[in-house]
Amino acid sequence: MRVAVIDESPSRAAVIREGLAALTDCEVFVLTERRGLIARIAEIDPDIVLMDLGNPSRDVLEEYFTVSRVLARPIAMFVDQSDDESIVASVEAGVSSYVVNGLAPQRIRAIVDLAVTRFNAFSRLQRDLETAKGKLADRETVDRAKRILMDSRGLAEPQAYAELRSTAMNQGKRIAEIAEAIVTAHKMMGRA
Repeated sequence: MRVAVIDESPSRAAVIREGLAALTDCEVFVLTERRGLIARIAEIDPDIVLMDLGNPSRDVLEEYFTVSRVLARPIAMFVDQSDDESIVASVEAGVSSYVVNGLAPQRIRAIVDLAVTRFNAFSRLQRDLETAKGKLADRETVDRAKRILMDSRGLAEPQAYAELRSTAMNQGKRIAEIAEAIVTAHKMMGRA
């Protein structure tokens, strides 16, 4: 596992490193400068990012939230103190684990495991949502194509669907692809 540790304090980064020592086959990269952070993280291509921010100002938090929004990786963020607004902002920015006043070597593994598990669960939900949106869009396109066939050919709804299905089977395509072609042709004819 490749782990990027972002911490401007070498002593705090050492605490994280100590906690990661228990993980086998773990390659740790410590980044201590904020300048060019996204590019450096992209070069490392970590499996997880651990950010220790201590007592960050609002500007520093926003800068790190920008980093977390760009990365499609599990992120665990350590802070010494927090408020409700910062917690909400971190979750919305994609932080998988937000730990307040809890930087201790013996806790690192559990926090890494939690961040990875939570990130994977959220990623599955995102994929499921995108799949559902795609299916809904396909369904709407099929319904539009059926209405076009019903209006233009005087077919009943079951006959219009049978026509779409038959054409899709004959052409080795999905029904939604045939429906999209009908809707597009209908628009091109100026009948949308």
